[in-house]
Amino acid sequence: MSTGLAVFDTTVQETNAWLKLIEQRLPPCDRGDAYSALRAVLHVLRDHLPQEAVLSLSAQLPMLMRGFFLEGWRPVNGASRIRDPEGFLQAVEQKLPDRFPREPKGAVEAVLQVLAEQVDRDEADKIAGHLPAPLRTLWPAPGARR
Repeated sequence: MSTGLAVFDTTVQETNAWLKLIEQRLPPCDRGDAYSALRAVLHVLRDHLPQEAVLSLSAQLPMLMRGFFLEGWRPVNGASRIRDPEGFLQAVEQKLPDRFPREPKGAVEAVLQVLAEQVDRDEADKIAGHLPAPLRTLWPAPGARR
């Protein structure tokens, strides 16, 4: 299905490519589940980053994803106070639908892996560097990236 505008068609195609990669890492999830995981993890991640890092990361995302990444963001609220992986996973779980077919850790691992693969390597390293040290254990190691 074409929108008739190349910029919209491109961002839909790019977003679907991300969703497909996440879906492949989260069986038995479907495309809707992949979207739910992506949105939940991006929102929790966003809330742990300083404003300049959020804006830098958003520039690396397809236009459609940039919209839902920044949706509801209030930069004046400051970064989240969650400092441990368990708290991060709980925050993601709260944003996932009640009947999400996988545990939050699987969703976080799949989304962060795809994010680390799809954005510029320097950007991925900067994102990880902005996280508190305990949360960096959730970020894929450079050797684990494709």
